[in-house]
Amino acid sequence: MPARHDTAAETELWDTYAGNAFEDDAEPVFHWTQYAGHGPGPELLGNPRTALEIGCGTGRALAFLAQRGVKATGVDLSPVMVKKTTERWQHLGVEFVCAEVIGHLRSSTATYDAVYSVFGAAWFTDPANLLPLVAERLNPGGTLVFSHPPAIPGAYGPQGMYKGGFAGKAMYTYRYSYTPRRWTSLLRRAGFRDIDAQVLAAPQAGHIGTLLVRASV
Repeated sequence: MPARHDTAAETELWDTYAGNAFEDDAEPVFHWTQYAGHGPGPELLGNPRTALEIGCGTGRALAFLAQRGVKATGVDLSPVMVKKTTERWQHLGVEFVCAEVIGHLRSSTATYDAVYSVFGAAWFTDPANLLPLVAERLNPGGTLVFSHPPAIPGAYGPQGMYKGGFAGKAMYTYRYSYTPRRWTSLLRRAGFRDIDAQVLAAPQAGHIGTLLVRASV
């Protein structure tokens, strides 16, 4: 059964998240995994002149790219987060757009050398809808890279996820979990090539790894 996303309810969830996740004194940083200093960095994007982060959260990765001369744009569903990131990073030239990612990609005519997601919209958006739109927004030879936790064995497809510790107001969204092999199939169907989908092991044995996917058009 398809997941039924409620944009208004999910906006409330991410606004709540923004109130706790954003730190006014945070510095620019770029990493794909949940472990500081572990795994590859922005080199997976190649050498883009323009980049779009979908589900950009705190904007720290975009700020990192902007400091290195990339024209950086981020889209995020949360008005609270977009206000905070604009105030914090706009002096670097980063552009932040408050929008639902599917609607934004459908309405926008901008194209990019790289589109990426770090535990962001690529995890929370139906790939059957998202991937073809990303392919349309990439310049020839452009790159899509995304990361998020790997699927729990045997639990694939859209899955509901409550915010926080299973108490309080019932705020929830859906995440999309697939094996690397399935991600490869979905990307090929959307027109991508040179696909590398893998689970990067955690720095400590037995801990949660990171799904890391790279593909080009």
